[in-house]
Amino acid sequence: MSEPASPAPVGDADPPAHLHHVHHSPRARRALLGTAAALYISGTIGSNIAPGLIDEHPAIVLMLSARNRNLFASVPYIDPVPYALIGFVRLFVVGIVLFYVGRWFGHQAINWTEKQVGEMPTLYRWFERGMDRAGWLLVLLMPGSNLVCLMAGHRKMDVRRFGALITVGLVGKLILLWAGGKIFEDQIRSSLDVIDKYQWWIVGGLFAISFLQSARKMNKNSPAVLLDAEGDEMEPDEPLA
Repeated sequence: MSEPASPAPVGDADPPAHLHHVHHSPRARRALLGTAAALYISGTIGSNIAPGLIDEHPAIVLMLSARNRNLFASVPYIDPVPYALIGFVRLFVVGIVLFYVGRWFGHQAINWTEKQVGEMPTLYRWFERGMDRAGWLLVLLMPGSNLVCLMAGHRKMDVRRFGALITVGLVGKLILLWAGGKIFEDQIRSSLDVIDKYQWWIVGGLFAISFLQSARKMNKNSPAVLLDAEGDEMEPDEPLA
């Protein structure tokens, strides 16, 4: 009688189906990176102009940047329906784009984040471990977090599950910020009145800071992203920009 075949070494076993590398066309890679870059630029502009326009044109500010402080500060100056619709769509689109950046570019996205912050702090490492253990809870509680969305894609969370969780989380977040904005409406109005005289100086200063920060982060790694987007394979150690 023939001997039973020896089991294959663990290292030779096929990885789970959801971890198999999926090839995407250069056009799809460029489109994803271009969308992420456009969202980043518009978000920077929206955050910088918020002190000068949040009271007169809150919808425009939220279209450009639905950061927590902009959502909170816009409450006294916008109706609930546009607040909810604009805020949700902006945050949902950003979340989905970052999810796929993490999913398609894997370690590159994380390495790029490391480049931006210098060295990944302990908190970021905790996010990575937390995503593996209770990713659903992180997405639900922090649906607007760029890092959480990026990490969810990187750790291969099911896209339908991610979409459902971020939807529920964003609805709760928008309700909470709206309620807080109503509670502190007088304080928000008073604060904007105080800075009204100097608002455009503040806006100019914010743009100057953003420009200096962007210039400082520009390095030889930035063009590598465009080169990587043309290829079929991406090495884990190469950064994303």
